[in-house]
Amino acid sequence: PRVSHSKGIVELADPVTPKQTPFDRNTKKYVMIPGNAKVRHSVMLERLDKLAEYSEQTPLNRVESYGTDLGIITGGISYQYVKEILPQTDILKICFGFPLPLKKIRQFVDSHKRVIVVEELEPYYEEIIRAAGMISVEGKKYFGRKGELSPYRVAEGLHQAGIIEKVSGAAYDPAQLFPRPPVLCPGCPHRGLFAVLKKLKLTVTGDIGCYTLGTLQPLEALHSCICMGASIGMAIGLDKVNGSEQGVVAVLGDSTFLHSGITGLLDAVYNRSNTTVIIADNRITAMTGGQQHPATGHTLMGQKTKQVDFVALCTALGVDSVRTVDPFDYEATLKAIEEEVKRPGPSVIITTRPCVLMPQRIMETPYEVLLDVCNGCSACFRIGCPAIAPSKELTERGRPKAEIDPNLCTGCTLCAQLCQPEAIVLTQPAGKAK
Repeated sequence: PRVSHSKGIVELADPVTPKQTPFDRNTKKYVMIPGNAKVRHSVMLERLDKLAEYSEQTPLNRVESYGTDLGIITGGISYQYVKEILPQTDILKICFGFPLPLKKIRQFVDSHKRVIVVEELEPYYEEIIRAAGMISVEGKKYFGRKGELSPYRVAEGLHQAGIIEKVSGAAYDPAQLFPRPPVLCPGCPHRGLFAVLKKLKLTVTGDIGCYTLGTLQPLEALHSCICMGASIGMAIGLDKVNGSEQGVVAVLGDSTFLHSGITGLLDAVYNRSNTTVIIADNRITAMTGGQQHPATGHTLMGQKTKQVDFVALCTALGVDSVRTVDPFDYEATLKAIEEEVKRPGPSVIITTRPCVLMPQRIMETPYEVLLDVCNGCSACFRIGCPAIAPSKELTERGRPKAEIDPNLCTGCTLCAQLCQPEAIVLTQPAGKAK
């Protein structure tokens, strides 16, 4: 996360027109039948030898020398941490890491009394270096193989190695902040779907997207997320071994379905699986920044194009029961899922509501809580909406009543539908009676 969320100043060069290179119909290179593959293996090994020579010569792998007895071998973000803690120490910075420049590394090791490798997670550099005979090199016994490094963790490892004095954690660790776990946005259409799935106590195989947050409290209505496209295949498998008495549903987003879910649904049809697939269609690839996909009607460059019809696609794959619902219509969503999980054979439910943030933010009239009517039942708290919080006012039993932040509420109506005492109502304009 430290690397993927980092920012910096970028200087743009003049645009370069790509060179037009015609495709070389070299079948011995590009058609990997066994006879060609054997020959290409030798070519690959020759290429690796040339790359090893390049690795030794390229300035990408460079030594920063200060005349110290200690040498550090590192690369990537770990290099920045080392430079922060030991700015005047000899460093071999690896930027071209495969194949490693073993000759340059050996010269570096031989010219220092002690060499330590600083790298994240698995000891990739360290194991190759030690396997090449440089067994004095140390590393993972000081820095560990899990989590991510930080300046503080690197400093701790160097302290354990006896190189520096112990560093106060306050010098590197951020201040203790109020916990802010990841959560579905206020007005997210997935919230209504997961509220229903939690009520029905179904086994839900999930996928990768914003909706994966449905696994967290208080919704806790998604029970697996392994890799992109795995939801339908896992649901098929659980159905085959009777993995859930209540029923199994697979939940995946619109873009994930188009990327990796179509073949899974076809497999469900082919194997006559009693599986309900729910496509959470928010009409955008929201989690990664709002990219277009084949069902939005636009290319990534914003050009209009053909738009996939999910109902027609699923029907063409052989699904007999395909229906659409609005996930903010709680009762309709509840009824649809109850009926489809009882239906033999595969079925598809498409929950259709645009993302509340992309391509533009949706803000309807916010709701508010009538504190004199609220009985503190906490039903609205259980949908996990960031706009709803306990108020300072308590019921006679000491339970907090709810309040809604009008700056966050999008007017999705879900909490109002679940409020049995009808204490959640549309905010009235100033001066009008409620």
